[in-house]
Amino acid sequence: MPKMKTHRGAAKRFKRTKSGEIKRFKAFTSHLFASKSAKRKRNLRKAAIVCKGDQKRMDQLLPR
Repeated sequence: MPKMKTHRGAAKRFKRTKSGEIKRFKAFTSHLFASKSAKRKRNLRKAAIVCKGDQKRMDQLLPR
């Protein structure tokens, strides 16, 4: 059986951590900042971990 190919669009948006979790960046960070609080904007800068339900789908797109 041939090797699984990595989905290149997903590879540019997600990174796998050392423990195997998938790190993602948050949405709503490109414009309309005047209506967002400083706390909300600060928290949007931080990366997040993909939730458990999406993890299975991401494992197909990003084989190890």
